[in-house]
Amino acid sequence: SWAAEVPPGGAGALTSRVGITRLFAIVLSCVAFSLVASTEDYGGAYGTWCMFTWCFCFAVTVLIVLLELLELYPKLPLSWDDFTSAFSMLAALMIFTTSVVYPSTFITSPCDSDKCIRQAVATAISCLCFLAYALEVGLTRAKPGDISSFLSTVPGLLKVFEAYVACLIFSLLDNVNSKPGLQWCVAVYAICFVITLLIIILTVGRCLAYMPFPLEKMLVGYNALALVMYLTATILWPLYSFNNTSRPNPCGANCWWNKRLGVTFLTIFNLLAYLVDLVYSTKMVFVPVPT
Repeated sequence: SWAAEVPPGGAGALTSRVGITRLFAIVLSCVAFSLVASTEDYGGAYGTWCMFTWCFCFAVTVLIVLLELLELYPKLPLSWDDFTSAFSMLAALMIFTTSVVYPSTFITSPCDSDKCIRQAVATAISCLCFLAYALEVGLTRAKPGDISSFLSTVPGLLKVFEAYVACLIFSLLDNVNSKPGLQWCVAVYAICFVITLLIIILTVGRCLAYMPFPLEKMLVGYNALALVMYLTATILWPLYSFNNTSRPNPCGANCWWNKRLGVTFLTIFNLLAYLVDLVYSTKMVFVPVPT
């Protein structure tokens, strides 16, 4: 069925498909950070990020389950469906990133020590945790034509994806002040991130209904503008970043060349995301859904 499953309050927070999926995510994230903590090897920026991700997703998911179990969420001044949809998408993206970053940073070959085995098991558990959050996204996604919960629609979920990818881009930016072309790209990333984040916050805060203009058409116009801006960044970033330069040897994890290559791919990902976002939002606004 295309219909989104929203778990009811009370016992339904634990017995519905969404509730059971959240319980799996809680257990898996807890096991993941517990195993990594037992190795006492999670230092540095990447290790801190991984531990933060598991702990953050664990804590927020527990809070969501408790609020639904105690039926307290209607008292909150926010759109609960939008909030939970946005969080499940964000958690899936964060756990996926962690499941890639952690083993590539901390697991070395050959993996035959007790510590390495625990790290490998934590990585596998983290991958299962990602699948749990991805399943939650699928279970709560809105059916075609239903825009009562915007962040559970494809354009809404893409907004979370676009903002998260922009955050990853910011984490890789380094020494771009000397070239106007790169400065324009940074401006594109920042402008689109701020507007997209504002849309997410206003949606969760139930503030979009007070806008004095047709919101749906405004979103279509913004997606078209963001697509054009990201298209220019997709062209200018590699042109100014790698013009007449080759990859240094050696080039470690913090090498500027690797970081700029990462930004190049992330820019392409967001370009494709804004393209799909434009197509879906245009369809939602201008193509009527048969009843």
